[in-house]
Amino acid sequence: MTATALSPEAASPATAPTPTSGVAIVPSVLPADFARLGEEVAALEEAGVDRIQYDVMDGRFVPNLTFGPDVIAATRSHCSVPFEAHLMVVEPDLMMKRYVEAGCEIVIVHAEACLHLHRTLASIREAGAKAGVALNPSTPLDAVRHVIDLVDLLLIMTVNPGFGGQAYIATMEPKIRAAAELIAGSGHEIDLEVDGGIAPKTIAGAAAAGARVLVAGSALYRHEGGLKEAVSDLRRRAEEAAGLTSMPASEPKG
Repeated sequence: MTATALSPEAASPATAPTPTSGVAIVPSVLPADFARLGEEVAALEEAGVDRIQYDVMDGRFVPNLTFGPDVIAATRSHCSVPFEAHLMVVEPDLMMKRYVEAGCEIVIVHAEACLHLHRTLASIREAGAKAGVALNPSTPLDAVRHVIDLVDLLLIMTVNPGFGGQAYIATMEPKIRAAAELIAGSGHEIDLEVDGGIAPKTIAGAAAAGARVLVAGSALYRHEGGLKEAVSDLRRRAEEAAGLTSMPASEPKG
């Protein structure tokens, strides 16, 4: 018996809209109060975020163990912004459909964890989500070059995955710039996302290199002005660095 082939061209991945400003601020909920996660995602939406990222860790690909699909599903009714699941797991093919069913419009897998990346990306689209690929700092862009037609989001990690609150690796900025060039030459609409150490002092470098989706965790939650001011501040800095606004940003505080 021959298995039915996947048809990624015919798939209709869920829509996760990008803001009209051209920059998306996406919080990681790792620093949130897990006992009040529904209230936390509602507060993030109220603060003006563009979507919310769940860092899914299996204790194998990375040391930590975090969110199962049932936890995410329990928070889905508390806000209307899109969810993305960043699967830092050894076997993403075995669980990715559960995260789509839990309400994640975007599913991001690590190229390093996928034996057949082309097949995995096609499967995510077949499940009705947008397909994302994450690259660890040491992983070259060539890992996605030949599957770029199946990629809706390319995530460049600016820390090694597994823990929140790590320092931004500025030497990844040439890689971000090269990723932006790869996307521009592909003829496809692909979000370029950066995750790791994004804060007031670092977001400009990532945005200037070409990132338009910026993931922040600790920097949002520790901002002295609260979540809403933190989101506004990061967005303003990113837009200025990307040349999308003429409004000057205030001096970074963190």
